[in-house]
Amino acid sequence: MDRRTLKNLDLLFILFTFLILAASLVILSTASINVDKSSPLHYVKVQAYWIMSGIFIATVLAVIDYQRWRRLRWWIYGLNMVLLLAVILFGATAKGATRWIPITSTIQIQPSEFAKIFIIITLGDFLAERKGKLDNFRDFILPFLFVLVPMLLIFKQPDLGTTLVFAAIFIGMMFVAGANPIKFGGLLLGGAGIIGIALWLHFATNLPGWLHWAQGLPLPMQEYQLKRLTIFMNPAADMSGDGYHIIQSIWAIGSGGLWGKGYRMGTQGQLNFLPEHHTDFIFSVVGEEFGFIGTITLLFIFLIFIVRSLSIALRARDTYGMLIATGVISMFTFHILVNVGMTSGIMPVTGIPLPLISYGGSAMWSNMAAVGLLLSVNLRRQRLMF
Repeated sequence: MDRRTLKNLDLLFILFTFLILAASLVILSTASINVDKSSPLHYVKVQAYWIMSGIFIATVLAVIDYQRWRRLRWWIYGLNMVLLLAVILFGATAKGATRWIPITSTIQIQPSEFAKIFIIITLGDFLAERKGKLDNFRDFILPFLFVLVPMLLIFKQPDLGTTLVFAAIFIGMMFVAGANPIKFGGLLLGGAGIIGIALWLHFATNLPGWLHWAQGLPLPMQEYQLKRLTIFMNPAADMSGDGYHIIQSIWAIGSGGLWGKGYRMGTQGQLNFLPEHHTDFIFSVVGEEFGFIGTITLLFIFLIFIVRSLSIALRARDTYGMLIATGVISMFTFHILVNVGMTSGIMPVTGIPLPLISYGGSAMWSNMAAVGLLLSVNLRRQRLMF
């Protein structure tokens, strides 16, 4: 890599990436201190390892020209399928879900996290070949099937959150690839409407006579999954069950006020009333201990991170680079919006972590791989002329 290529490096993007990673360690140092009382900083130390190894992954992917992945599209897609099938055949089960492949007695990997990166790389090439040829409904079928197969394997684990992330990646990349906005947008609205009607028929208790046949309509989901999708509208209906997470999270964020209760001075998190407060609900700890100022500051850092990512996408030298950047942006944006929404009680609890902040090795490696792909696109944009 020559000096002129290095001049393309987006230093502001890198700076805000490191700010988010530093925030992860600071927040975890309070969010996880009472999770393992025999080793209060255990999760911080392990997260620091994930971050350092993740930086190495990002660096390697940044150095590799992203165009090389195009020649390996079907190999990468095949690897993705093998890993997802391995979860079904050999995966470890925890909390009712089979999502992990055990490597050692203490280390497990979650292939669905890496599947997001694999689908961005492979779908980007698939759509780049079809740019300008996505005008009719039949043109949407092959890209949809391309994404549907791994989505179904992830949904079977079950992992509804990652399945929805796949949908967000697909939608974002399809629009940028030139899918007819009216036809594709109408298709999405129609699909959302059908899902909404199906949920209404499943839960409705007082349907008109002509619709009694559809009451309790069966859906391809477990009852506890369906309840999670709807309990956020009235968490008080099951305060000790499915609504517990949401209520504790709302109390934590609300009690923080403007400036927060102070570092390690929270109650819901420090006393372990708030479940998963070092993973999925880590944003609630930010709200409780650092208040409105802390949450707005963190969201502002994320905003600059996304804006710089958009800048990288817009300056990409080709369609494939733009599509890769779009997939990464769609993934990060969806993660942030849904995680903040579910911890605030305005969206369903789907188990989506806060990217680059929540504790987790597979998620951190996946997120840093996404950062590396963005940097690879950024480094190889239109070169500076002298």
